[in-house]
Amino acid sequence: MEYMDIVNPQDDVIGKTSRQEIYAKSLIHRIVHILIFNDKNEMALQKRSSNVTFCPNHWSTAVGGHVRAGESYEEAALREYEEELGTKSKLEYFSKDYYSGEGTPDKFLVTFKTTFNGPFHLDKVDVEKICFFKLDKIKEMINNGEKFHPELLFLLKKYFF
Repeated sequence: MEYMDIVNPQDDVIGKTSRQEIYAKSLIHRIVHILIFNDKNEMALQKRSSNVTFCPNHWSTAVGGHVRAGESYEEAALREYEEELGTKSKLEYFSKDYYSGEGTPDKFLVTFKTTFNGPFHLDKVDVEKICFFKLDKIKEMINNGEKFHPELLFLLKKYFF
């Protein structure tokens, strides 16, 4: 069972509980994302597999996931990077945002960025594929109605579009 920290609106840890209870009781928690760019300044997007429970078959950040109880944001990001893409690279802090989305508990999103060209070794259970795109192409994909994870849309609209 995965345990996560419960945090208050100032991001202070006030307890811990299971992932299931976080969502059942709509408790504030922590999420990490990693934006991966290649040497051409193209952004990597992960296509989530049909096996994941939230947003299957949606484009997402290259790496994303829950911060476990007692884990730092960076530790969680590196763990998720290795789990999802089978590799890692040096991370640089990008942003910290309070995110309130429809149908999901409020959360803190801490995003890191890195430059990495691959290769990737995908967790085929959760990740269908990873592809690099120019930002203009991503905007076009959104406008054409392709499915995007809401947290990725939030980050793109706030920082890139």
